[in-house]
Amino acid sequence: MALTASTMLPLGTQAPDFELPDVRSGKTISLSSFTGKKALLVMFICQHCPFVKHVKQELTQMGKDYLGKGLAIVAISANDAKNYPDDSPESLKEMAIELDFNFPLCYDESQETAKAYTAACTPDFFLFDSDRKLAYRGQLDDSRPSNGKPVTGADLRVAVEDVLAERSLLSEQKPSVGCNIKWKPGNEPNYFG
Repeated sequence: MALTASTMLPLGTQAPDFELPDVRSGKTISLSSFTGKKALLVMFICQHCPFVKHVKQELTQMGKDYLGKGLAIVAISANDAKNYPDDSPESLKEMAIELDFNFPLCYDESQETAKAYTAACTPDFFLFDSDRKLAYRGQLDDSRPSNGKPVTGADLRVAVEDVLAERSLLSEQKPSVGCNIKWKPGNEPNYFG
């Protein structure tokens, strides 16, 4: 495990489109799946990372808290399932069911969607406004698996509330940190390492 920080994609970046299978339903999910929503949260997560395990209940809770409030959520896992079988689509499906996610959890087998978003770590969060322009790319909160601070989702929740209310967000945002995305050998992006 290499402690990795978010790449901090420039604010205002247009959300890259994608077409990925939801591990639960098998349906293809794309940006157009969220048409009409005031905000879209794209989260890169996985099953085995201790940083994701640390915040997984908060991810479920956010899905429940913002249901029907204009926020769409999609989780994506791009880890190499061959070398990390806990992150295979089958294991991800078990995770989505166990945690009762009310949002899709997609598998990015080619890792092209992760690259398009410059996703670097798990968890990595990208919040887009109604025009699908990047408004927030940062941490969930100050909690980490070993620092004793409670998981509250405070930073991300403030950003979500601001986007839903069409308020300006602070440009100073703390990067998310976690395990690096497990790139397939030879498929590492130029921003990795």
